[in-house]
Amino acid sequence: MSLHGKRKEIYKYEAPWTVYAMNWSVRPDKRFRLALGSFVEEYNNKVQLVGLEEESSEFVCRNTFDHPYPTTKIMWIPDTKGVYPDLLATSGDYLRIWRVSDTETRLECLLNNNKNSDFCAPLTSFDWNEVDPNLLGTSSIDTTCTIWGLETGQVLGRVNLVSGHVKTQLIAHDKEVYDIAFSRAGGGRDMFASVGADGSVRMFDLRHLEHSTIIYEDPQHHPLLRLCWNKQDPNYLATMAMDGMEVVILDVRVPCTPVARLNNHRACVNGIAWAPHSSCHICTAGSDLGHPADAASHRGSHPGLHRRGRDQQRAVGVHAARLDRHLLQQLPGDPACLKPRDALSHLDLLPSSLRVCVCVCV
Repeated sequence: MSLHGKRKEIYKYEAPWTVYAMNWSVRPDKRFRLALGSFVEEYNNKVQLVGLEEESSEFVCRNTFDHPYPTTKIMWIPDTKGVYPDLLATSGDYLRIWRVSDTETRLECLLNNNKNSDFCAPLTSFDWNEVDPNLLGTSSIDTTCTIWGLETGQVLGRVNLVSGHVKTQLIAHDKEVYDIAFSRAGGGRDMFASVGADGSVRMFDLRHLEHSTIIYEDPQHHPLLRLCWNKQDPNYLATMAMDGMEVVILDVRVPCTPVARLNNHRACVNGIAWAPHSSCHICTAGSDLGHPADAASHRGSHPGLHRRGRDQQRAVGVHAARLDRHLLQQLPGDPACLKPRDALSHLDLLPSSLRVCVCVCV
């Protein structure tokens, strides 16, 4: 990229396989670093770590390592200050913690809560606590959620050994649990929510696990696949149903009554991401055509969101929505960068930038 040239608006990277899971790194010393998990229908799968070469304005692969089965989710440690070891977590058959260095990525520990059996219940998702990075929560098809404690042991040589233990395991739903996410409410450490095949959103407090609060139940009892907490206002969260074409916005202060339903999609929704900078904006990704809209304005919509105007004929797969006084206004996007048969399977927003988001096309 020329020092005097115009900066690129879209950065593209093509993986050698279908991409299913991905996550941005938030370490300040590792800018524009992305982890990608493959979806290959066999035991042997891959994880790639890619980074942006700012001189050439291209994403390049830094490292590739093997992974058993596809990763159902992948996350970097939520370390915005760079004080923890550079760790990466993946879920699949087990929860695995990887240590990343400039030369290699090695398995640090494998967290298994069923050591008395040769079989395991696959993990559908997990979340890494942003306030206390020593806490992780996993969801499983065996109806349980497990909260793990991560520990950094004594320094041996120049290496801090990382290990984990089960802090608690609870039966969270009547059927399979599909997603789990920690809330920033109450200090951001102890409260989390989960969704599952029973069609409910349930909220838990690690300090009082004898109770749980049902925030929402799908009227048709359709399985709920994903949930996502508002990053600025912990009262709000979003969820979506299996094969559903809408996103349900919930307020925990008013259980079981959706604040709004975003229903501009014309095919099933696959991903949700709240804006990192605003409590009023959310992006959704779906199997219909679309692109990530720029929702940088807090009170009003960005002009770029309306470039197609009234002549827009096609539904888009990623929508920005503005939450204002409990009213969500859906904003159209411009799908110029995608082909008609593209489907968006995942959405993630880069925390350090208001303008960058990534969608995986499969």
